Amino acid sequence: MEYSFHVYNKLAADGAAMAADKLLRADLERKLTPRSLARKTGEKEDAGTGSRSKNAAFQRHFDGNLDKPPVVVCIGSDLAIGDSLGPITGSMLKYKTQGIATFVYGTLAAPVTAKEIKYLRTFLRETHAGSQIVAVDAAVGAEGDIGLIKLTDSPLYPGAGANKKLGAIGDISVMGIVAERSLANYGLLNTTRLNLVYTMSELISDALASLLWNRRDLSATARKNG
Repeated sequence: MEYSFHVYNKLAADGAAMAADKLLRADLERKLTPRSLARKTGEKEDAGTGSRSKNAAFQRHFDGNLDKPPVVVCIGSDLAIGDSLGPITGSMLKYKTQGIATFVYGTLAAPVTAKEIKYLRTFLRETHAGSQIVAVDAAVGAEGDIGLIKLTDSPLYPGAGANKKLGAIGDISVMGIVAERSLANYGLLNTTRLNLVYTMSELISDALASLLWNRRDLSATARKNG
């Protein structure tokens, strides 16, 4: 499942927030499906991701809060404009979610680069075993896709645009198409305009901040009524 929003669509932030919430709830439903039911419905163990065993591990640590805010991982480096969407988004999101008990990794002050994904996966598995992960990163695509923000129900593969195989991260992914795909992907590093990256980061951080604040309010209401 995939949703796309253009950076200059005035309703994109609201649409992206609703899309992220829908994707997270669908992912949570899959994760909480009993293993016996998964077998009956034909769900198979993925040799590459071990999805069924991962779901079992998630169920053991899940606290039962269906509105639990996800952990957000923003990937990228501030050493190249095109690759800075992640850390800029992370910095904006941390500012916009002050007062919420949530976790945002990857900011301008402390970026999480693609080469650190291996270690980050281990950290997330040990520290946030019962939480969903939203992964954010810049991406390359067709010329007509530049400026699109895509949300999908699949993990993110950092470095894929540069033909790097670094493994997957996240339960759902948010990708900002910042440059046209090319053999060397120089566009991602050298010709991407900061204004585009900044505007996309503003939109993504608005959407995720809205999601996190709404989840906080829903969780508080559930505790009050429970």
